[in-house]
Amino acid sequence: MEFSEHIKTANVEDVVLRQPLHPPSRGTLCITGHHLLFSDREEGSSRQVLLLLRNIDAIEKSVENLLGYSSLFSSAGRSERISGSSGTITIKCKDLRVLQLDIPGMEQCLNIARSIETLSCLDSVSEMYPFFYRPSDLSLQDQWGLSSPEKHYTQMKEVQNRWRLSTVNRDYTVCPSYPAAVIVPMDVDDEALKKVAKFRQGGRFPVLCYYHRKNGMVIVRSSQPLTGANRKRCREDEHFFQAVIDGSDKGYIIDTRSSQQAQQARMTGGGFESKSCYNHWKRLHRQMERGKALQESLIKLVEACGDEANNMDRWLSKLENSKWLSHVQTALSTAGLLAECVERDGHSVLVHGSEGTDSTLLISTLAQLIMDPSCRTLEGFLALLDREWVQAGHPFQQRCAHSAYSHARLQQESPVFLLLLDCVWQVWHQFPLALEFSEALLLRLATEVYASDYGTFLCNNERERCALGVKEKTHCLFQALLRSRERELYSNPLYEPTELAIWPSVHPQSLQLWRGFFLRWTQQARHLEEAQEEIRNMIIEWGKLALS
Repeated sequence: MEFSEHIKTANVEDVVLRQPLHPPSRGTLCITGHHLLFSDREEGSSRQVLLLLRNIDAIEKSVENLLGYSSLFSSAGRSERISGSSGTITIKCKDLRVLQLDIPGMEQCLNIARSIETLSCLDSVSEMYPFFYRPSDLSLQDQWGLSSPEKHYTQMKEVQNRWRLSTVNRDYTVCPSYPAAVIVPMDVDDEALKKVAKFRQGGRFPVLCYYHRKNGMVIVRSSQPLTGANRKRCREDEHFFQAVIDGSDKGYIIDTRSSQQAQQARMTGGGFESKSCYNHWKRLHRQMERGKALQESLIKLVEACGDEANNMDRWLSKLENSKWLSHVQTALSTAGLLAECVERDGHSVLVHGSEGTDSTLLISTLAQLIMDPSCRTLEGFLALLDREWVQAGHPFQQRCAHSAYSHARLQQESPVFLLLLDCVWQVWHQFPLALEFSEALLLRLATEVYASDYGTFLCNNERERCALGVKEKTHCLFQALLRSRERELYSNPLYEPTELAIWPSVHPQSLQLWRGFFLRWTQQARHLEEAQEEIRNMIIEWGKLALS
């Protein structure tokens, strides 16, 4: 596709930009295939604003003639031509910024608006900016990613007598959303794995994601079994479960649906592991919202945070009605339950919901953060995200197509990854010395997952990335974040490693709104950010003095 086909007006002079935390400025607006560029033309100013079009969630446009008459246009409003008119475009971004452009000339305004609408919603992944981004300090020959099933398996020497690395999915036909290699019990051969895959939704048969060195217990994750209304069985699946606990008295299954939801799933071909067939396993249900409910929760919270007319009662009511903090509490408490089963009770656990690509990954990641000190380092945390989200098949392209402002009809959007980052922030807030990374890293990831220069969050799984050559043609975000300049920016100067598990409190009084993200474009948040940065710099300087 030629991007120029969608750009009727490439640049406009005398545009006024209004954005949070800055006074209005007048300058030149340019639009390219992937960016909006505003250059301040005020005397003595060289400020530029570069906005990735992919970061735009929604736009609203209005025009005004010289008599002061104003009308709001929909995306299809193209017929009005008022001489001497001007237009305003309000841009609502996926990172929650809201910008306003006052553009002289209605026709120019509508041309810019149409270009933004088209270019911000490109369907073809290979036309997105990561395929064109070529910074001078990065090479496409650089290593891509921080982890792989092979590397993960090599690091877990203790499991190699009971678990093996299988390449049954090397051509992605057994499970389209799994990586080419997975870790499975030694006693289960590849032919059995293929049968188990047919018994699990989307082919997501159980795979090892975590080994607890303290007691040898493991976390395994999958999708739901396809037992259906007729209570179908799969002997190979039952044998797989026995191989996981290997003679232990019992294991736990944590199902991220309510018991009623699991029962209802049988009517549509899904289901759960029955006690009679999996008699050494105890099933625990912990309902976690997903999909549309989670997306609507985010929309309500962002709307509440942007309502400047709120009084205290109205604000608290809107915050409660959004249910966002309830989702945070549920995620952390379910992850705590998982960690408790492994760390304190000494039992292996299988986790699944329906598809195994959302809440399953959320709680397995948080449980590892709670139990494993290596996951709390900067590199360890990014490797955890690489392993448990990118490689494990979280459908980023579908879940992050829109954020909280979009007027488009909801399809498969759901802010599960954003919920993870919020939960990690709660842990960071409660244990300020335990994590090697800072809040700034979480904010960077929250931005990048919706719109990025890098290819890390493109596509829905490894199969799609392989087909498009993402690893050969784009740069890796996680590798870029570990460069010395970024490492210094995203490190926590208060970090003190501990081998102990860290157990976050989930009491309502302990959980807070993540102001750094949801209120990041307000003046109050900016003052707080400046104070935190000053404290951070003081700590770094004090640390240097202590070493000298």
